Amino acid sequence: MRKFVLLFLSLAAAAAGAADDTVKLDTPTTTMTFRRDADGVWLMPYYGAKIEDAADAEALEGDPCRHDGRIGAVAGQAKPASYSVYGAKEFGIDANKSGGLCVKHDDGTMASELVGLGAEWIDDKTAAKHLVLPMKDSVHDFLVLQHFRVFDDTDAVETWTEFSNRETGAVELYRMDSAALTFPLLADEFHFMSLTGQWGCENQISESELPRGQAVVISSRNGVRDAWFANPAFMLSVGRRADECSGTVIGGVLAWSGAWSISAHRDYADLLELRLGADNANGAYRLEPGSSVTAPKAVLVRSDRGKGAVSRELHRWARNHRLPHGRELRDIVLNSWEGAYFDFDERRLVRMMDGLAEMGGEMFVVDDGWFGNGRYARDNDRNGLGDWRVNARKLPRGLGHLAGEAKSRGLKFGLWVEPEMVNVTSELYTRHPEWAMRCKGRPLGTGRGGTQCVLDFTNPDVVDNISSQLGAILDAAPGISYFKWDANANFFNVGSPTSGRDQNLYFDYTAGLYEVLKRLRAKRPDLIVQACSSGGGRMEYGFLGYADEFWPSDDTDARERVFIQWGAGMFYPANAIAAHVTVSPNHQTMRETPLKYRFDVAMSARLGLELDPRKMSAEDTGFAKRCIAVYKSIRPVVQQGELYRLVSPYGRTYAAQMHVSTDCRRAVVFVWGLNRGPCKDFIPPVRLDGLAPDLRYRVTEVNLPDGAGGHCGASGSAVSGQALMAAGLPVYIGKGDYDSAVFVLEAQ
Repeated sequence: MRKFVLLFLSLAAAAAGAADDTVKLDTPTTTMTFRRDADGVWLMPYYGAKIEDAADAEALEGDPCRHDGRIGAVAGQAKPASYSVYGAKEFGIDANKSGGLCVKHDDGTMASELVGLGAEWIDDKTAAKHLVLPMKDSVHDFLVLQHFRVFDDTDAVETWTEFSNRETGAVELYRMDSAALTFPLLADEFHFMSLTGQWGCENQISESELPRGQAVVISSRNGVRDAWFANPAFMLSVGRRADECSGTVIGGVLAWSGAWSISAHRDYADLLELRLGADNANGAYRLEPGSSVTAPKAVLVRSDRGKGAVSRELHRWARNHRLPHGRELRDIVLNSWEGAYFDFDERRLVRMMDGLAEMGGEMFVVDDGWFGNGRYARDNDRNGLGDWRVNARKLPRGLGHLAGEAKSRGLKFGLWVEPEMVNVTSELYTRHPEWAMRCKGRPLGTGRGGTQCVLDFTNPDVVDNISSQLGAILDAAPGISYFKWDANANFFNVGSPTSGRDQNLYFDYTAGLYEVLKRLRAKRPDLIVQACSSGGGRMEYGFLGYADEFWPSDDTDARERVFIQWGAGMFYPANAIAAHVTVSPNHQTMRETPLKYRFDVAMSARLGLELDPRKMSAEDTGFAKRCIAVYKSIRPVVQQGELYRLVSPYGRTYAAQMHVSTDCRRAVVFVWGLNRGPCKDFIPPVRLDGLAPDLRYRVTEVNLPDGAGGHCGASGSAVSGQALMAAGLPVYIGKGDYDSAVFVLEAQ
């Protein structure tokens, strides 16, 4: 709190003497301008393509109230405010009924008006520029700091807010958004795109027009699996509906792992308000006098070059500035789950390691079932959560020995954990039933297996205990280099037995979760962490501030994964998307697909396997070994290159995408067949993108089984980038429902 107030006072003092009330914030290709009006309110009159002089934007600034008096005051619903507030006057004629901040002050009043005290650039060694706009309520002693941070290597703009209560009593925050931007008149047409889905079909793309006078709202109140049903990310087409390569798009993501809400509201004057923030799902957040709270980061990207450009900017920001090891190549993982489930012992795991090593894999991960003892042994999903000590019956020589077995085979070693959960059938719950979330006066509800509950991470004792147990695991087996962090329940007993602050539970739980992750990162900075939550429930940038990758879905069917990974790639980079080759028929859908198809889909992200190598035929093992060798050669391009979506799987019987190295000298093209009708497709040439027009690229098809024919007559030829982008690559996908092809392009 003291740091917040001192920063605020120093910025306010600097701003008090500032004569310039106009500020310009530049990324490599975009500009934001801010202007303080006569009432002291910070406006954002311009967010668009880069301009050199902020005065130009001010000179061209529009006013939706000026329509020759024909619409007048009715049209002007909002100022283009940098941060909209409930109760603030707008154009001196109306009060904002929405706003990203809604405060019940200590005297019981609800209305707020924020007066900007100025602007200040602060020294931030992690960013190119860091702008802070300090604001204070005109009547109450309530402070707000609005942050904007930009970088030299991406058009992404980070923005967030801090709130400080200097009133004599507690205040209640009904809304406390990270960003609440009201844009000036941009267009007379908008389209909102986001991701939806549920277990087994995450990341399905949904897009619709944003009508006048209406709002689109996406949100989550799951508490844990916060990226289910909706993902905290969107793209908004400004004007006509944008495609991959053209159209104006504003994209945004919210870096938060709790309840959240994102909305886009278009009024009848076509002014647009975007709000991104944590959702106070359990009641207004209570902020005590002398206390402050910081909202999570929101990230905005704007482009006039379509949705693909927005994706690539977000990917670049994530790799360079968000993921803990964003610029490191990811290992090829074999996870034991679908190969063994709970049925394993040390001997079986070691034999699986042998198979992985033979194929050229790099990391072996033991999934659920390695912990718990006696009557709480984790032999099923009903026991043991919370007891993070090795099962002495299954693994009598411990995790350290198992990690040593992996090392002796040239493999790294990883482990599954579910630290946020507890079974009522566990030692931890038996000792501390008050550590589980529960509603006062109501029976305890249970989830998975009929025994699972969510731990109360608002309780410091729980945070300390789980942090200590995770640390002990790493101390006992220093060879552990990977955690698969799972979470298989939403909030359903929404109450804290110890905090007495149930209205703050959703927000404070997430803060406690981040504290555990921070301690884990401090203890083992090199640890690779996967965010899993019943599949894709933790595919968001809040958790990805501490994790390196995520599990996009428990559905490992390769055909379904084309859609799931396509949606994920709209906002998240390939090196963060875990994609595993599994058996056929698939365990979730019972669909049968060729092994080549499964590899061709999984190799477009972070390749892994989820099967028992001992059960593979010699032919399949040999083919897998060749595919893994190919993946190692193309891994830098796939994981660190630029993504171009070429042919969408939606409405078609095939899909195609490519990855291009940052120097444009190498590329990888993936083409996947989907379900087919009674007539074979003769697909048009696939027009490539992102290549250097003046370079010639040798085209080589890879991942072909022995004796199989190719899918492109141009394979082996050298063709100019210009021709590949203009005429396209002729590809024949006609060898059944799930035919596929992968091509490597190398500049000559």
